[in-house]
Amino acid sequence: MENLPENIKIWPMQEAVGLNKHLINMNENKDMVTFQTGYGPSGLPHIGTFGEVMRTSMVRHSFEKLYGVNTNLLCFSDDLDGLRKVPDNIPNKGLVERDLDLPLSRVTDPFGTHKSFAEHNNSKLCAFLDSFNFDYEFISSTKCYSSGVFNEALVQILAKYDEIMEIILPSLGSERKLTYSPFLPISRKSGKVLQVPTLEIDSTTHSIVYEDVDGKKVKTPVTDGNVKLQWKADWAMRWFALSVDYEMYGKDLIPSANLASKICRVLGRNAPYQFFYELFLDDQGQKISKSKGNGLSVEEWLRYGSKESLSLFMFQKPKTAKRLYFDSIPRAVDDYHKFLEVYHQQSEEDKYQNPVWHLHRANPPKSELLVSFSMLMNLAGATGSTSIETLLSFVRKYVNEKGDPMNATMRGALQNAINYFHDFLESKLVFKKPSANERIPLVELTKKLQELHKSWDASEIQQIILDVGKRNGFENNRDWFKLIYEVLLGSQSGPRLGSFFALLGKEKTVEKLNEVLQ
Repeated sequence: MENLPENIKIWPMQEAVGLNKHLINMNENKDMVTFQTGYGPSGLPHIGTFGEVMRTSMVRHSFEKLYGVNTNLLCFSDDLDGLRKVPDNIPNKGLVERDLDLPLSRVTDPFGTHKSFAEHNNSKLCAFLDSFNFDYEFISSTKCYSSGVFNEALVQILAKYDEIMEIILPSLGSERKLTYSPFLPISRKSGKVLQVPTLEIDSTTHSIVYEDVDGKKVKTPVTDGNVKLQWKADWAMRWFALSVDYEMYGKDLIPSANLASKICRVLGRNAPYQFFYELFLDDQGQKISKSKGNGLSVEEWLRYGSKESLSLFMFQKPKTAKRLYFDSIPRAVDDYHKFLEVYHQQSEEDKYQNPVWHLHRANPPKSELLVSFSMLMNLAGATGSTSIETLLSFVRKYVNEKGDPMNATMRGALQNAINYFHDFLESKLVFKKPSANERIPLVELTKKLQELHKSWDASEIQQIILDVGKRNGFENNRDWFKLIYEVLLGSQSGPRLGSFFALLGKEKTVEKLNEVLQ
């Protein structure tokens, strides 16, 4: 165990300290501390699900480093839950609509690749968690209920039925109170998860009586997968049955978590230490939803940015609502590499507060991104090239002794930059035709750059640009740069011009300027 200070003001460390105090207060001297994330496979797993696992893993790592205690992470899929509505973002909706109210693990897979819709979504979840090398144990609600893992806890729920009802009923509307029961029987006739009242309780046989779809009363044990618990009771039961010590969730679930905490205490165990995060929003400011399919998928992010940039986005400001959309990607890529560059010059204490320490489990690599991502996007635009090899030829001349531009990080960033430019930026470019007065400084700039024979240095180029602007009456450098951006890049803003022209090279820079002037 590393001797880390507990007063580091960065949120995963502070969460770990809070969890340790929680365990001490509960007088639990545990050999294994359990972290849990929950997921409902009623729709395709979205990027918020990934974020919850990523953030929980960061807290888990901080806890291990601070206290040297063994931990595990449970990724729980609530796949015995009934499908209440057909998601918007799936094919073959008719197939799924026929299976409404069936457990998700029995709903037809509309993609035709797995035995059920839940199995398809679970496999997608595990695939992208595995691609990020998360250490976790996947747990299926269907298997836990049917195999008897939850039997003891379900019997306890039945024994505490009245106390649980007293907790839940005040939170319900008048109509829902009339039919509510923590137990959702699975119909023997239809196989559906029924939302019906519990008519009788038999504590001796651990059974309930309910009215099935045909109107007949049925007595069924609450064990061995014959019932599913309502969501809040189910959440509390999982904390109790799986001895969960830590869980985080979205801000919208705070009321549910409060009720689940009370139920957990009724069952005889303190609720886990909890952390709520703000919700991700789409480009319209709406909450991201699995059923709507709005926002981004992990696959979409990775078409334009690295895995590490996505992890950094999840790390930053979890208590702040953030737009999770395509325009978040370029900055996240560049910020990640800036943090990497700083990390290796920092003191040990400062390293713990650098996000990359948490992203890479205390062992960050050195950055191999030799040119910023934003610069690479502009390079793709200025050259009009979709070829990595062509763009690498520009980079190779620019970086010289800095490193090998053929490395995997550079190749990945170039492909992502090409994708981003052509998918998002190209259609938005509006090139300005310079007026007669605006042509004068542009002509002078072209001549001055053409006269540079001995060197093509970024700082020297930047000074030439500034001097030409000053001589031509541009009191505000931003107005001068804006003109160059508009005529050359079709945008009102852009990269540091000296560095960008150095990357583009003398021949291509002069060629582009002459194109504008002609």
